[in-house]
Amino acid sequence: MAYYGISSNLTIGNSPPGNSPLLTTLPIGLELTPILGAYLADAHLGRYWTFVIASIVYISGMSVLTLSVSLRSLKPPPCAEANVENCKKASTLHLAVFYGALYTLAVGTGGTKPNISTIGADQFDEFHPKEKAHKLSFFNWWMFSIFFGTLFANTVLVYIQDNVGWSLGYGLPTLGLAISIVIFLAGTPYYRHKMPTGSPFTRMARVIVAAIRKWKVPLPNDPKELYELDLEEYAKKAKVRIEFTPTLRFLSKASVITGSTSPWMLCSVTQVEETKQMLRMLPILAATVVPSTMVAQINTLFVKQGTTLDRSIGSFKIPPASLAGFVTISMLICVVLYDRFFVRIMQRWTKNPRGISLLQRMGIGLVFHILIMIIASLTERYRLHVAKEHGVVENGGQVPLTVFILLPQFVLMGTADAFLDVAKIEFFYDQAPENMKSLGTSYSMTTLGVGNFLSSFLLSTVSRITKEHGHHGWILNNLNASHLDYYYAFFVILNFLNLIFFLIVIKFYVYKAEISNSMQVLTEELKGMTVKVSNQEESRT
Repeated sequence: MAYYGISSNLTIGNSPPGNSPLLTTLPIGLELTPILGAYLADAHLGRYWTFVIASIVYISGMSVLTLSVSLRSLKPPPCAEANVENCKKASTLHLAVFYGALYTLAVGTGGTKPNISTIGADQFDEFHPKEKAHKLSFFNWWMFSIFFGTLFANTVLVYIQDNVGWSLGYGLPTLGLAISIVIFLAGTPYYRHKMPTGSPFTRMARVIVAAIRKWKVPLPNDPKELYELDLEEYAKKAKVRIEFTPTLRFLSKASVITGSTSPWMLCSVTQVEETKQMLRMLPILAATVVPSTMVAQINTLFVKQGTTLDRSIGSFKIPPASLAGFVTISMLICVVLYDRFFVRIMQRWTKNPRGISLLQRMGIGLVFHILIMIIASLTERYRLHVAKEHGVVENGGQVPLTVFILLPQFVLMGTADAFLDVAKIEFFYDQAPENMKSLGTSYSMTTLGVGNFLSSFLLSTVSRITKEHGHHGWILNNLNASHLDYYYAFFVILNFLNLIFFLIVIKFYVYKAEISNSMQVLTEELKGMTVKVSNQEESRT
């Protein structure tokens, strides 16, 4: 609620004239800082203390930002001029406080985002089948709570900011954040705390360097001849030993004993396998960039389409940006249906405690993205046809169609999120090594930043290329004279190629071995339930 309560109306409400470049760099900072927050948690401070410290930074930024729109001395004087150039410019103090608060928020977000969901998932005991079963639902409800806060921010808070005032509009999420931090701290004595285990980047770098330095050394036929610590060593440090896997065999050369015991020449099998796990996820990470690019269309082109359509319901006019609320509502409904019904139905067929695997769930989300862009292209083609019939192409006037013709693409985007986004964050958490969970979780956030960048790059590139050699261009300021239907069709092809890439990648992907037999126990229980039901049916007949 706090994050989206600030970001949803930020540019419209508070961007000082002439200083937008600083504001446009903020999203980049928001997407990069989670990697740093994850590093601090896994390497030095631990997830709990990283989150607590980042929360203090976060609420400090929120408080200063609230003050910057509330106190006269910290904000530019009000201006009623039609031409903003005639308004009094923001002073150096105003800008310093405003942007200082925003970038403080970016730092706070970096420490909270990759760690709070990880802390939540850490509370379930991997060795306890009942807790493991609950953990399989955790990320569904985690994302449900996030989107519930998003819906409140994009509706209630945006309305308050636009119609009541910025002081209350920013004060409420600041108060909400303070309350949530107090609630979190109150649970401290009951949490399962994971201790930091050293820099994950250093551990991975040592494996890669050692493997390269020993690239000519042959691997032994028996993996037991590779260097590994005794089980007692791992038990003392409450770590889990990982067995050798035949994938990415080149990296296993880091564990070949050659005489040197330098950590940059000899690494344990467990350390090598941790590096393999993080590297194996990179192709999956790459396959999630394109769908993140599609998500970026919601608040850009999708909303801009809405401005050209009839948004009236009686005397009320729907703000185009509020259409994004249908994505959130759809996602909330779909997550509940998925967790309560879809999983239970699929469990009977697949005997998989998750219903379907995480990669299968992500694949369904990718298929939805293809369907979304097909519908968006056909809808836009129809909109352009109606615009031409009514002679509003050149003047860019309103097209006599209801804005609700865009509803399918918004609703399906929420459905895709329920499959892809939830599976993505769970996958990167689940498949990361035990002492690199925060770093793994940060993978899922990195794709959003890369997707936003790719969206801007594609938009500007396609716009420029299609205008060359005297052509009309696909993307113009006047959407009625544009060809967004072609652009969306291009996205259909891009999503289809991405799906092919994803299918190839998952064919060779090797899931991380479970550290306990909990999943096996749950699977056997499902099989037992099936046998019990079938026996009951036989006895009835």
